[in-house]
Amino acid sequence: MHPAPGTHRFPRRFAAVVVGAVLALVAPAIAAPRATNADPQAAATTYTNPIKSQNGADPWLVHQDGDYYLISTTFTNTLVTRRSPTLAGLATAPGIQVWQDTTASRGTNIWAPELHRFNGRWYLYYSAGAVGAACCDTQRTHVLESAGTDPLGPFTYKGMLTGSNLNPGGWLIDASVLSLNGSLYLLGSGSINGGKQSLVIAPMSNPYTLSSSTFSVISSPTLSWETSGAAVNEGPVALQRGGKTFIVYSASYCDTADYKLGQLTYTSGSPLSASSWSKKSTPIFQRNDSAGVYGPGHNGFFTSPDGTESWIVYHANSSASGGCGNGRTTRAQKFTWNSDGTPNLGTPQATGTALTAPSGETAATPAAYKLVNRNSGKCLDLDGGSTSDGANVRQWTCNGGNNQRWRLEDQADDTSRLVNVASGKVLDVADCSTADGADLRQWNWLNNTCQRFRMVYTATGGWVRLVNQATGKVADVADCGTADGADVRQWTWLGNTCQQWSIQPA
Repeated sequence: MHPAPGTHRFPRRFAAVVVGAVLALVAPAIAAPRATNADPQAAATTYTNPIKSQNGADPWLVHQDGDYYLISTTFTNTLVTRRSPTLAGLATAPGIQVWQDTTASRGTNIWAPELHRFNGRWYLYYSAGAVGAACCDTQRTHVLESAGTDPLGPFTYKGMLTGSNLNPGGWLIDASVLSLNGSLYLLGSGSINGGKQSLVIAPMSNPYTLSSSTFSVISSPTLSWETSGAAVNEGPVALQRGGKTFIVYSASYCDTADYKLGQLTYTSGSPLSASSWSKKSTPIFQRNDSAGVYGPGHNGFFTSPDGTESWIVYHANSSASGGCGNGRTTRAQKFTWNSDGTPNLGTPQATGTALTAPSGETAATPAAYKLVNRNSGKCLDLDGGSTSDGANVRQWTCNGGNNQRWRLEDQADDTSRLVNVASGKVLDVADCSTADGADLRQWNWLNNTCQRFRMVYTATGGWVRLVNQATGKVADVADCGTADGADVRQWTWLGNTCQQWSIQPA
């Protein structure tokens, strides 16, 4: 949840944040040099919630060209996306950094990322605060634009989206986009003229520009079930089917177990007018104590790979006192439709239960990954599959051996450790050196930053650079060698292909 700013009823604003995460029902193309493992005999048939247990609040999920892409709140200055050919695989998929911002006015506390596609490009909407400012009156909405059709970017900053009548000073969170009757609108959560935290809307002239600086309210928290803990409407997301348009939103305070989902239905007239929307008098998705699910909310929607099923993605807690922090986990489940054309979201499913995977999944869930150098086409390789501390890491012709297979494990701080499948040990910068040329080797896990890496999305086509958290330097093939056995070391980022890698299922 994202309560209105400047109020003392939200003492833990950092932890009391739910980011707007909604799914885009879109299908662009992505050119990524990766294996698909499209073997129906090995296809995943089940998945288990949660599909993300680290930093799982406010999830947004899209399915595109055979892959799921999942992004969620980080509370940092960094946005990280997971990509997997199966829903089950998102639980262990590598986190790829798609954006990081150090700008003083917007370089902290990122919430509610949402990914939408228009005219062949992806637009990433999120809210963020000013560096050094007290949480959280400085939250504003921002938008990024992709270079092409790749959901991972690379992205460029397009601007801030705000309103002259939003208080205080343009405070707006949980931005989403509604396309209706040939026009585009920005949805969000904000306060007008000192009112309650409400659902607000403004017209857009394109995906990164408002055509009016004035927002209007289309829903305020007036019903008893919208005011548990605090009166809040937030996290709006459009859901359209059969000529009907709905807005599903989150209500009440996320720090309570009674955070839940409500529904608006578009009736007719201008979408900017509250009279054009009818609010359902009861919630449509809420806590399920018997299943151990509390505070479900801030959701998105997606369809199964074959287009036959409707799915919801959302976050929830596993205890009534779970609150608004990083303990919230990402969950997904199939839903149905009522005879009158309205969504029937059902009840939240328990975690740890095997559920049927989305219809049309044909890939195997990756158990590990190989990292292929862009310049040489060779794999990141542990010399001889040694189990010794200090064993060398190099490049070698890809052969499918366990010494070339790596688990990229999320460390819940926007970094990952790279665990070699053959040895169980991790990629490590020798002696934590900051020098160019310091060797990359394997070592027993010491839980230090010299063993943590960011996979930073660098170039369209699936290429990333492996950035060491301690040194800021990248994994580099020595002298751009193409031979088997060429050493892999760290080096200052030079922007060349010898420092770029593709992460592929192995």
